[in-house]
Amino acid sequence: MLFRLLLVALFFGAFQSAIAQPAPADTTDQRGQNAVVFAPPAVPNQHPATQITDNLKIDGRLDERVWQQAAPISQFIQSDPVQGQSARHPTEVRVLFNRNYLYIAAIASDSLGKRGLRVPNFRRDFDFKAHDLFGISIDGFRDRRNAMVFMTNPYATQRDLLSFDDALYDADWDGLWRVRTSRTDSGWVAEMQIPWQTLRYRRSQDSTQTWGINFFRNRRASNELSSWSPYPRAFSAFRMDYAGLLTGLKPPPPSPNIRVQPYVLLASDAYSGSETDNSRTTKPKIGGDVKWAINPNTVLDLTANTDFAQADVDRQVNNLTRLSVLFPERRAFFLENASLFGAGLAPQNDYGDGGNMVIQPFFSRTIGLAQLPDGTSTPVPIDAGARLVYRGIKRNIGGMLIRQRGITDSPTTDFMVGRYVENIGKQNRVGALVTVKNAHSTAQTLSYQNTTAAVDGFFRFGDALAYNAMVVGSSSSDGTGRGMAAFSQFFLRGNQFVGWLTQSVVTRNFTPEMGFISRSDVIAHALGAYVVKRPRWLPKQIRNFEPGIVFETYHKASTGYFQEGTFSLTPVWFTFQSGAVFGLYTTPTFQRLDDGDYRPLDLPIPSGKYRYARVTGILASDPSRKFSWQIFGETGPYYNGALTTGRGSVAFAPIPHVAFTLRAELNEFKNVGGFTGLAQLYSAESRLALNPRLQLISFIQRNTYTDRTNYNIRLAWEFVPLSFLYVVYNQGTYAGTVDSRQRQQEQHMIGKLSYLRQF
Repeated sequence: MLFRLLLVALFFGAFQSAIAQPAPADTTDQRGQNAVVFAPPAVPNQHPATQITDNLKIDGRLDERVWQQAAPISQFIQSDPVQGQSARHPTEVRVLFNRNYLYIAAIASDSLGKRGLRVPNFRRDFDFKAHDLFGISIDGFRDRRNAMVFMTNPYATQRDLLSFDDALYDADWDGLWRVRTSRTDSGWVAEMQIPWQTLRYRRSQDSTQTWGINFFRNRRASNELSSWSPYPRAFSAFRMDYAGLLTGLKPPPPSPNIRVQPYVLLASDAYSGSETDNSRTTKPKIGGDVKWAINPNTVLDLTANTDFAQADVDRQVNNLTRLSVLFPERRAFFLENASLFGAGLAPQNDYGDGGNMVIQPFFSRTIGLAQLPDGTSTPVPIDAGARLVYRGIKRNIGGMLIRQRGITDSPTTDFMVGRYVENIGKQNRVGALVTVKNAHSTAQTLSYQNTTAAVDGFFRFGDALAYNAMVVGSSSSDGTGRGMAAFSQFFLRGNQFVGWLTQSVVTRNFTPEMGFISRSDVIAHALGAYVVKRPRWLPKQIRNFEPGIVFETYHKASTGYFQEGTFSLTPVWFTFQSGAVFGLYTTPTFQRLDDGDYRPLDLPIPSGKYRYARVTGILASDPSRKFSWQIFGETGPYYNGALTTGRGSVAFAPIPHVAFTLRAELNEFKNVGGFTGLAQLYSAESRLALNPRLQLISFIQRNTYTDRTNYNIRLAWEFVPLSFLYVVYNQGTYAGTVDSRQRQQEQHMIGKLSYLRQF
């Protein structure tokens, strides 16, 4: 109780300090110690775009004379490491347009020339923190909330996403656009071509428009973030209330445009081993998707005989917690507009900011995938689907309908989800979400229905503090599944302080069959805070000192019993100027296991109360280097025994075209539930790329605890923008009889050709 009171006092004391900061004339000193979260500009930067008549050749060289006609933007301001200072490495941007395209060119100067550029790989939607990059964020509606974001690195690898309030992201959205780059002895050059049909903007009686826009750059060798229109380092360049204005644009009037993407596929599937009959089938498949932008605000997506051969395979995990594992969605159709339908509670990053509970009334992986007893999933065919989304200044509306084919032990099932969001004020919103799952005994007869309904709200109090809340209920037609869940979360994110207070409840019978919860029958509290300090005594190699504390408790909702409590104290956490990290923390823990409670790895741990403390260390190098690594180590008592865990990874990319990653996890158990032994997990990944559009990716993973080995090899060729040829090989090996020749195996060989045409 004392720790909780101290954390509450610290949280709200920092809140009062954060919201009281005015926008100062000078926000920094040499270490950025006085940098604060300043207010958005009252008078934004403005820049005119230049109109041309011809289409340009996109080659990254800028040798056409018209580029010299465009007025340059050259005054970039740092957000990190020294907020408010001029960028140490200049960037020059020029903007052109004609009746077909918006053109953006960037000249990113670098004192080290080509030697200073950092590009670890050619993965599309690459890691923001590991690459040199240039990007733009566009607010075509000029509502200071929505952003379409386009980024590239010095080798023309693309990253794009949709952002809303710099809080919700469709990170896997893929827009239709082109970019080419060139590298010189003085830096690198990017040349972007974005069709007007890809962009979303208002229908206007005036042929000339002004858009919100920001240009930003990450110069990775010095880890310097800079932008044309400054924003606080606690936020990102997607925060459009800090954006500047691009004037003089004359886009064509928005009109319906249609993208059609059919595919043809040939698949060979083979099964062998002791647990099923040997079989091999080879069959063709055709299908495709249609996207119709009915108007600038409304998009209709249709899919038929949907195929996800291009999706990555799931990674195996050994779950040592009492929380269910959330495997991310990887399938393209469900990734677009995921932020609209994905309302709920989840950790805000890999470090668990905001708490570790997950409550999502809708989670798209419940569609088209059947869960297996070992925690993996198997695809179930999707016959057809439709999604209609309206995004406007005042409200957002979405609906989705999917028909899942019936197979053995899985009936024909319809999935429906509806979403409504009303925008209030500058950055507030309230909404509702409903999901309905209908299973059919025959094509005409409904045999089972599960319904989930939720109401939620998001509010910003000032620039740094946000509040998020939701109440959800579920019910099923057979009388089961009646229950509710709810959460309330305050989150404060400033330049020098991050804190949260999250409270959630999930009743025992709450069953959102189209959603996901990390833990049921629970009342959870998460209270945490850490400071981000840059004191003068820090060596110049260290950017931030970030000590913190986190307190989480879990009570059983049905009985009120105290089930679990953890107190994490992090006295040492350093972030280096290079992006490297070093941290130490300890976690005193209380666990109460009752009969029927989940046991980590299903170990037979006796029911009872357990108290122990574990110590953890993390050390990670600069992820942008040709050679990088991460080490995680944890040791101490664990329930009725002891556990030492070590995880590590090594990445080697001698050139951006060739990248290798090795990962290993070793868990050494000593008399935990009577088990003494090792649970090991190894993986190797390689990426061989001729360029960002032609890549061979391979992945192999071995789990000694479950005796499973998986292989995935994928050749991907983007022969024209968003049109692909895939050749995919998957193999899985599972535990079988003692005779290894009879172990259960499956192999899948897939060839898929898709072609996108935009009308």
